[in-house]
Amino acid sequence: MAIPTYEEIMLPLLTLAQENGSAITIRKSIPIISNNLKLSKDETEQMLNSGKQTVIYNRTFWSAFYLMKAGLLNRVSPGVYQLSETGKSLLNENPQQINKELLKQYDSFNEFLKTSKTKKDSIEQNDISTTLNSTPDETIDLAYKQINNVLKTEILVRVLDGTPEFFEKLIIELMLAMGYGGSHLEAGQHLGQSNDGGIDGIIKEDRLGLDTIYLQAKRYASHNTVGRPDIQKFAGSLLGNNATKGVFVTTSSFTSGAKDYAHNLTQKIILIDGDELTNLLIENNVGTRTSQTYELKKIDEDFFLDT
Repeated sequence: MAIPTYEEIMLPLLTLAQENGSAITIRKSIPIISNNLKLSKDETEQMLNSGKQTVIYNRTFWSAFYLMKAGLLNRVSPGVYQLSETGKSLLNENPQQINKELLKQYDSFNEFLKTSKTKKDSIEQNDISTTLNSTPDETIDLAYKQINNVLKTEILVRVLDGTPEFFEKLIIELMLAMGYGGSHLEAGQHLGQSNDGGIDGIIKEDRLGLDTIYLQAKRYASHNTVGRPDIQKFAGSLLGNNATKGVFVTTSSFTSGAKDYAHNLTQKIILIDGDELTNLLIENNVGTRTSQTYELKKIDEDFFLDT
């Protein structure tokens, strides 16, 4: 048979998680699913065009990712999943198939789709094979956005899985990567103690250290927004340190009241929400790396001028 789509893998993967009774890994699940679906050796070894990953691995990864976002699988660690109580309930209904339309009955999946839309367009994360009316360039652009949105979501998952101290140090690493400060050893300082006065870190604005930027990092879930009182407290901490510049970073978002208050302060406080944070981390290669690169060729018009 043909290599199954990521949607066709969802039910076998969820069933395998139930049969296993404990955590499953994507890598160990693939041979079992391939055998159950009677895939040939050539099919299991077929590579993506990049030549860096098999098609079946790629589709199983996406299948597990979407099942996790719907709450049917719980992520134990990178690449390791466990059947959730919600997943058990669904399997007890004996579904004939599981696809993205079915996953939309779960609030967590709809929230994921909502937050995965870019600010510039409202294209839902559709399967690339369904974009039949798109040009090849548009399809590539959509695929890039889809992969990037998933990466941004995964970054926030990893940050929320980590410790508050890890997050605070991550923000300092990001500021350094963006060009602030002098040497790596001296430019940034992590504070983050119970008596830090509302300051999690400080960083030099330039190599000479002519000014200092104070940092506050709040590791919140998406539903827990940062309000005006948090900004007021941070502004007070800046005042207590005779500081005029601060950066407040959160993994969630800011209320309109918090934004208005920061905007009207005499001090300069920059607010960075979860969406902007992930954009900056990706742009500056902090916690991310280039997986693969594609070169798109086009006609050299000058070469063919005399034809």
